Amino acid sequence: MSAMVERLDDLGRPAWIALMVLAFIVFWPLGMAVLAYLIWSGRMACGRSGDMTRWQRRMADKFERKAERWGMQGRAYASTGNAAFDEYRSEMLRRLEDEATEFRDYLERLRKAKDKAEFDQFMADRRNRPSDSPPPDAGRS
Repeated sequence: MSAMVERLDDLGRPAWIALMVLAFIVFWPLGMAVLAYLIWSGRMACGRSGDMTRWQRRMADKFERKAERWGMQGRAYASTGNAAFDEYRSEMLRRLEDEATEFRDYLERLRKAKDKAEFDQFMADRRNRPSDSPPPDAGRS
């Protein structure tokens, strides 16, 4: 059963939808069971918005499964026998990982700057808002 679930996960959301439609055609309670499973397991991402970390985790898991299937150990690639190419590939992968890290850091700084600008705008609007009632100390002198 888990092998079938993994296979459908590898094929993606359209495969799950096709399975659900087929199950509804064959026997509607079976279709309802597949639909309930898809919602319960979160495979359709119902009720979630912008959950990039979950998507990134799924892609990393998918990569690791494929790496195991291809005979690679984690992210280390097997030697091709050509030392120059192996060195070039390892250097290129290291450089790409560095660039990806820098880009994630840049996006994080950008998000923080945007949040700060929005907060500063909110505080400025709040300070400049006309008050409906006088301050409590205004009547005493």
